[in-house]
Amino acid sequence: MNSVIVWSIIFVLIALFAYYATRMARRDDREDGLHDFGFALLEFGRAFPNEAIREIHATADGRAVFVRLHDGKTGIMRSHTKHYACHLIRPGRVRVQGQEDARSFRAEFLDAPANDGLFTFRTEAEAAEVSLWLLGNYVSSADKDVAEDGA
Repeated sequence: MNSVIVWSIIFVLIALFAYYATRMARRDDREDGLHDFGFALLEFGRAFPNEAIREIHATADGRAVFVRLHDGKTGIMRSHTKHYACHLIRPGRVRVQGQEDARSFRAEFLDAPANDGLFTFRTEAEAAEVSLWLLGNYVSSADKDVAEDGA
């Protein structure tokens, strides 16, 4: 009789522990989109040590981070599970297509095709700002010089 009580208590304790462990391990949907990009910034700083980051925007899923640099250049960091692939976008080397969803756009990077894809942001404002960054990068520096000389 005593062994049945002991085994019952052990079973209940294991069940409570399993319930507690699954509740702790479950992903909280309210925190979706709140990613820690410190590691991404460290990776970008290691790849481009002379570039100062002015602003960042991440996609809604956190798999891509766009950075605006102090001198107007734009970069992208794509998450590959345990590391980020960092790419500095050269002027005139990206093509952007709008999508029906105003929070999304499709980008094609001519120098780094592995970064191509559909990018969806949390808000329309973030998508618009990043697309403006890329539009500023779309014009080559030679074209910018010609435009400034003509003004």
